[in-house]
Amino acid sequence: MTAAPAPARRADRPAPRRRPVRPDRLLLWAALVVLTLVFALPLLVMLSTSFKSAAEANSLDFTVLPLAPTLDAYRSVLTDAPVLRWFVNSTLVALLHSALVVVLATTAAYAFARMEFAGKRVLFALVLATMFVPAVILLIPNFLVVNELGWLNSYASLVVPGAAGGFGVFFLRQFFLGVNPSIEEQARIDGCNSWQVFLRIVLPLAKPAVATLAVLSFLTSWNDFLWPVFVLFTSDMQTLPAGLAQLQSDNVLRYDLLMAGAVIASAPVLLLYVLAQRFIIEGVAQGGVKG
Repeated sequence: MTAAPAPARRADRPAPRRRPVRPDRLLLWAALVVLTLVFALPLLVMLSTSFKSAAEANSLDFTVLPLAPTLDAYRSVLTDAPVLRWFVNSTLVALLHSALVVVLATTAAYAFARMEFAGKRVLFALVLATMFVPAVILLIPNFLVVNELGWLNSYASLVVPGAAGGFGVFFLRQFFLGVNPSIEEQARIDGCNSWQVFLRIVLPLAKPAVATLAVLSFLTSWNDFLWPVFVLFTSDMQTLPAGLAQLQSDNVLRYDLLMAGAVIASAPVLLLYVLAQRFIIEGVAQGGVKG
């Protein structure tokens, strides 16, 4: 028995028409392109200038792309100034600070979200109130405390102050309130204690929010300029923002050196955002679900 032949395609069937692009969509795309150029152009100019020679970077005849690309600015920055040491200092301090922020914020936020104790609402209101205190007001009190502890000109002076911030507690508490309590109850029925429920059940579910807080804390510590200037006194202990400010004062007219240092400081931040943007978007979206 032979199979029936497939029906021939009708020649008079009209081809599917493409949906016309709406004017509001065109305006949206045009606005996004303009915003992208506004934010990307300074970065491109910074990167381009870092590959220019000193004469071309300081020339009044501005060119977007270097006429004769060179790595002299990077060689000079990495050899004449302890930029690598500053980079290591910033990386180590930012990693330790973000880790300490995550540890303190997750435990405090879970306590405010799930535990009942006397004065809970008052304590949480005090934590939220600290978010409205400008950081510059705390410079002198923090300096006096760090001085009494003997932490001046050390990593501890950069890692510990500011680790117990109110934002992390508030942000993670919002996420923990959105976790279904029945999941934790089932874990307790299976024999888990409170720490096991927190570490094995709640924290894995809160991975996007925790990753978001870690990234934000890392960037805050990485970009901090004022506090390291207060508590660090030797060049080998400086972080990258403070060190680059010193480099700028020493090389006011060497724009190629300044841009090379700025590229070195910006590259980890941009890379971190590219790698963690999915967690940031997911964490922010889920963290604001429940009030």
